[in-house]
Amino acid sequence: MPTKENKVVSSAAPLSSYQWGAGSEAFVLSSNPFFSIKKEQIPPGSGEQLHLHNKATQFFYITNGAATFEMDQRFFTVDAGQGIEIFPGQPHRIFNEGAEPLEFLVFSHPLTEQDRLNL
Repeated sequence: MPTKENKVVSSAAPLSSYQWGAGSEAFVLSSNPFFSIKKEQIPPGSGEQLHLHNKATQFFYITNGAATFEMDQRFFTVDAGQGIEIFPGQPHRIFNEGAEPLEFLVFSHPLTEQDRLNL
């Protein structure tokens, strides 16, 4: 049974949520000074800007659809049930070239707030 400090979260009841880009959404499931976990959704034909993080390592785990990643000027697909790690200083972006919504979990250590450089 959760205590006052423990919270049960979901996409329907996240710690917080926000929209970004053209219709993409992020649901913050866990966040503290050391790491964050977010569930994100990207509609077909949308994605994020190429960027990097100087300090944060990220791990993307695809739960629905197929993600196209650009990393180090290379493009490749990561399917549902697969994940990929992004290292500090590595230029990257994720986008959805599919016909269905792309859903994924992204784990970041440390937090990416104020550690993002758009390219």
